[in-house]
Amino acid sequence: MRATGRFPGSRWCPSPNFGPRPENAAISLLVVHNISLPPGQFGGSYIEDFFCNRLERQAHPYFELIADLQVSAHALVRRDGSVVQFVNCFDRAWHAGRSCFGGQEECNDYSVGIELEGADDIPYSEAQYQTLAHLTALTMAAWPTVNPERITGHSDIAPGRKTDPGPAFQWAHFRKLLKTTESG
Repeated sequence: MRATGRFPGSRWCPSPNFGPRPENAAISLLVVHNISLPPGQFGGSYIEDFFCNRLERQAHPYFELIADLQVSAHALVRRDGSVVQFVNCFDRAWHAGRSCFGGQEECNDYSVGIELEGADDIPYSEAQYQTLAHLTALTMAAWPTVNPERITGHSDIAPGRKTDPGPAFQWAHFRKLLKTTESG
């Protein structure tokens, strides 16, 4: 992964919503998000359409509110555990917005953003936890400055503005799986 910036086994769906990382910005943070489109509904191509600026605003009333936003993430973990990658990890995905971690502003500059297909209050699938642990272990191996203390939720870097991955995300379970994945 360090050589390519791509998650092995992921399906590539390139988003135009990215840019170069600042010259001295080293990858040192992993941010966990959630997304479902329409909210609370899973499956279909709406998330991919949204990250690739091709969301049809007429397809759902909620889409009128978000169709003009230009956002992305490095990867999306679907409910079945499959992975779609939108932005190469060497590039700056537009996932965190105005954000701060440990006193360092603009988390997009130095983070990898992974979206889980989900909602704050709907339990995530075991396949998603397994895949997230695997992707996190790959990221940590490629960029050792990403360590367990530098894995966070969107809500933690943008408090008051974002709530994901939400109370349904089981941090303890994820961290246990990550330990197993790292040592396995």
